[in-house]
Amino acid sequence: MKKLLYILVFLGMSACSEDFLEIFPETTLNEGNFYQTQEEFILLANGCYVPMRDYEKDLHWVLAELISDNTSFQYNIRTGEAVRGVIDQFIITSDNRGYAQFWDGSYNGITRCNKLLAEIDREGVTWTDQAYKERSTAEALFLRGLYYFNLVRQFGGVTLVTTPITAQEAVNIDRATEEQVYQQIINDLESAVNHFSNATSVDEDGRANKYAAQALLGKVQLTLKNYGAAESSLKAVIDANQYSLLPNYADLYDPSNPDFTETLFSIQYSENNRELSNRFIFMFAPWSSEGEITNRPNISMVSAGWNIPTRDLIMAFEEGDNRKAVSINTWTGPDWDGEIRELSYIGKFKPPVSAPDDRCGDNMPVLRYSDVLLMYAEALNAQGRTGEAIPFVEMVRNRAGLTEPLQGYNQESLQDLILKERQVEFCFENQRWYDLKRTGKALEVMAAHGQREKEMKSFLFDASFDVANYKLLAPIPAEQILINRLEQNSGY
Repeated sequence: MKKLLYILVFLGMSACSEDFLEIFPETTLNEGNFYQTQEEFILLANGCYVPMRDYEKDLHWVLAELISDNTSFQYNIRTGEAVRGVIDQFIITSDNRGYAQFWDGSYNGITRCNKLLAEIDREGVTWTDQAYKERSTAEALFLRGLYYFNLVRQFGGVTLVTTPITAQEAVNIDRATEEQVYQQIINDLESAVNHFSNATSVDEDGRANKYAAQALLGKVQLTLKNYGAAESSLKAVIDANQYSLLPNYADLYDPSNPDFTETLFSIQYSENNRELSNRFIFMFAPWSSEGEITNRPNISMVSAGWNIPTRDLIMAFEEGDNRKAVSINTWTGPDWDGEIRELSYIGKFKPPVSAPDDRCGDNMPVLRYSDVLLMYAEALNAQGRTGEAIPFVEMVRNRAGLTEPLQGYNQESLQDLILKERQVEFCFENQRWYDLKRTGKALEVMAAHGQREKEMKSFLFDASFDVANYKLLAPIPAEQILINRLEQNSGY
């Protein structure tokens, strides 16, 4: 495992930047003479975010959204389906480079977090404000926990590394069990909460904070079905009264005015710099739309057409749900076969506001207050407290324009409603696949979804949607089996 230290640099080199979005391009820094001051450690903490920023814009949506029943792709004979399309069709193999890139990006981020945590207590470091030390420590712990959470949800037990190691040492480390990985995640997040509690004076928009750590801890405990522990963590966020639902769902997705009222943590992007931008709309609009959707006819759309909303998702919205118009837009024009059709595409991600090219600044939400409310309701309901859970579901639905009181629900029917609410509330935010897996619905939902997809799409592979239990875990990348001698998941 190489110690790559690509670090973000402030415009103006201020340790007290008013906005985390003002942290700009990566540069390689010399390990031998760098970590001496508070400002340098802040930059090192900033670098811990970088691999996640990169894999969220390029990869995570393939492995957490495209693979689910929420999205598919517009057929394009010019680009093929070698990496993304086969994952959408449940044709999953260990040599798919998408899994290898996600693995590598995750461990790049973990390596950065481990480096910071190993260096931050070294003698001789000058701290003008101990709150920045607490915050930097907490950020590394939070991000390491999140990197591992995404890894274990994808692959199951993975290599567990919490200190800087050499490439040779990495070869000799076996996969940990899922239980061991989850325990490390819980330890990291609990420690992050404690450190963030001592850093409230230096909170900055865009960075992780105490409430993000508590919410993520709640999600981890919910995934493990530790409902009492999940309830406790999520209630702490609710009781803090630091976040609330925006009255207008559409305001969550305004790249010119990033939300920090409802959003606890999101991946920050900016049009102002190539490294900090994303290309979401240029990948997710129909490729045949050319520049009509992106408002940039000078940018080729040949590689677009991904993450197209499925009919299953479109039909999941109730009549009167105002989230549908925000989440899903339509364009009428030629499809892949030249036929004129009304084609759906993601509405949450927008064309560039001012950049003349394909640089977009939409943030990718990771934790929102509506997520906290629905998780809290799920934890209460799972403990048989359905009546207590219903008001928190109603809060989310009421904001969506669904104001009819929820009556006649029992524990099972409310759980089904919560899962559906999560599908429409967080569509295109890389949550659906994980929700299906942790609720035990993945095989049932994907088998039915696959049957409908094959009936509608003649271009799918014959082997598409061969849904099997072992595919609930992604394969360990083939290169990791070869180089690091890791054991492969069963079935691959």
